[in-house]
Amino acid sequence: MAGDQRLPARASSVAARKKKAPSAAIFDAQSVKVANHPGVRGYDAGKKIRGRKRHLVVDTLGLILGVVVTAASISDRAGALQVLPAILGSQPRLKMLWADAGYAGGTLAEDLRGHAAHPDLRLEIIKRSDAAPKGFAVQPKRWLVERTFGWLMQARRLARDYETKPSSSQSIILAQSIKIMLRNLAR
Repeated sequence: MAGDQRLPARASSVAARKKKAPSAAIFDAQSVKVANHPGVRGYDAGKKIRGRKRHLVVDTLGLILGVVVTAASISDRAGALQVLPAILGSQPRLKMLWADAGYAGGTLAEDLRGHAAHPDLRLEIIKRSDAAPKGFAVQPKRWLVERTFGWLMQARRLARDYETKPSSSQSIILAQSIKIMLRNLAR
């Protein structure tokens, strides 16, 4: 899990830090191939990829709030239930979550609403518009997490999963996100 990377290191008070905490987040998953080594792996039949799945939660700036790496055979909803409880516990101001149609159905919304710190949490599924042309179309809110996946894929080490342990993969993802934030601060 990532600590809250958005908060300044020297904020004056707890109230000031909470005020700067995100109130909305977007989550999605990305399947990636693994290198030829032992370790956790699975088969994502939807993407036809043998490897691992990265479940990412980002804020509205595209900064990572949490990440979990699982076998690719784990469903999006099951991965969300692994990464989101820790995020909900550390982000008291979260009121809205956006996700794609892969998270629709099931009891995900009820499971998230049952979290003690967030009784009024809303989960909104962003579906593809019927009027959208075939092929690629930018979807509202979801492009933020897709942009973050694009930023991460710029790192050669994240283009394919070379790590044996999923926890090592999570650490590499967080290290790359720090590099991205530093680059944005330097501008």
